[in-house]
Formats: sequence, C-alpha cells, structure tokens
Amino acid sequence: MDERTREGRRAPQDRPLGELARQLPEQVSRLVREELRLAQLEMTQKGKRAGLGAGMLGGGGVVALYGAAAILAAIILALAIVLPAWASALIVGGALLAVAAGLAGLGRKQLKRVPPAVPEETRASVEADVEEIKERMHR
Repeated sequence: MDERTREGRRAPQDRPLGELARQLPEQVSRLVREELRLAQLEMTQKGKRAGLGAGMLGGGGVVALYGAAAILAAIILALAIVLPAWASALIVGGALLAVAAGLAGLGRKQLKRVPPAVPEETRASVEADVEEIKERMHR
C-alpha cells in the first residue's frame, strides 16, 4: 500500500490539520458512546452478580424459616414435658433471636463482598483514552 489506508483515505499523519480538527468531534463522540456502552455492560454484569447473591440469601432464609418452624415446634413440645409451655417457648425464642443475629451478620458480610458499583474497567479505559489524546495533542 502507498500512503493511503485500506479505505482509500490518507493516513492520519498525512492529513491536513483542518481535516483532523473536523473529524475530532465525531471521533470523540464515538469514543464516548463506546465507553458508555462498556460501562453499561460492566454495570449489568455486576448487578446480575449482586442480584443473584441477594436472591440466594433471601431464598435460603425462607426455606430455613419453614424448616426451623417445624423443628422449633418439636423442641418446644419436647421442653414442655419438663417445663411449663411458656418457659419452653421463651427459651426457644431467645435462642432463635441469637441465631438470627448471627445470620444477619453473615449476610451483611456477604453483601459487602460485592464489588463497588463503579465500572472500573471503563474508568481505566477512559483514563487511557485521555492519556492517548493528550499525547497526540503534544506531537
């Protein structure tokens, strides 16, 4: 090939400054659109991951609630053999509150592991684009 690109246009270093200046807004606009598209994809992936984790946490809690209710009824009835029914229910209720506090702490810790809702890859890409533009402007 000679000094022209495959599309038949002149290579950037061979173009007059006026032509390059006219193309700048279009190229910046395209770059911004592409970066926004990348940010959207990245945020969608992170949102799906967080939603899945929260859904699993909630689903596990509901299933555990039903299972615990059946076991609790059995424990209260077993304790009622040796204690008054109200005392059996009070003991089991206190134990449940302690377990609930522990599970809430574990759930909170799990949600803190979700990456921040910042499109890190897009931010890095935009920073690289800005550096590239700065370099080309100083040439």
